[in-house]
Amino acid sequence: MNEPRYTADVMALDPDGYAPVDHPGVTVPEDRRCWSVSWPGYAPVNITPPELRPLALTHHVPDWVIDRAATPDRVHDWAERKTNALVPFAVDARGWPLHPHGRTGRTGRNLGKWAENAAADPIVVAGGWVLLITRDDIGVEAIPGGMVDPGEMVPAALRRELREETGVDLADQQPIILGRQVVNDWRNTDHAWVASTSALYQLPRQVTATAGSDAADAGWWPFGSLEQLEAAVTAAGRTLYAAHRPLLLRALEYLNQQP
Repeated sequence: MNEPRYTADVMALDPDGYAPVDHPGVTVPEDRRCWSVSWPGYAPVNITPPELRPLALTHHVPDWVIDRAATPDRVHDWAERKTNALVPFAVDARGWPLHPHGRTGRTGRNLGKWAENAAADPIVVAGGWVLLITRDDIGVEAIPGGMVDPGEMVPAALRRELREETGVDLADQQPIILGRQVVNDWRNTDHAWVASTSALYQLPRQVTATAGSDAADAGWWPFGSLEQLEAAVTAAGRTLYAAHRPLLLRALEYLNQQP
């Protein structure tokens, strides 16, 4: 029997065979998502943007790029990265890291590093409200977080991202770490993905927030439940960032357990 192939022809590939960065990828059935399942015909689309393709990297490496290697087999510290990872992952025989949740339908990278890219997401709540930003890259309502800088500790990253994106300085407060998990970031591929440390800050009242770097807007939204939040965001003609729904749910679960 012929090997079935799954393709996504929603968007055309460019002359060099690359797909747009927001290409949804080839369809991956749940029974073929796991890396241990053989799939000889698997052909993920490459969503690497022009500035991260091999020829471009020989001339200029963007400021936000940590790994200068055009392919992950040229990275030499996989043992250290696996030890320090927020979420465990494997590296295949070629020296390519594998997404912890399995095949994504996309390959290449649109992130600063191959494999895990650590993020810090501060969830700030006050009296039934949550502080969100409008991301200036994809125009959705999201937690005011971002990537952890090289050598930076997560607590410092949480404070920095919050201050940079909303103008809110909570350096004198100790957050509650809610968890560490891979998030369904729009840039994820088989070999590069985002894993987040989410943390909860509880304030007695709302504070003034002003949109800063990477944010087109910042403001408070009703947060009695995820349904209430989504309804309010939709009523305002906006969209809640899907990748942050699990993080917000985790915050609500913690809040609902408090006396």
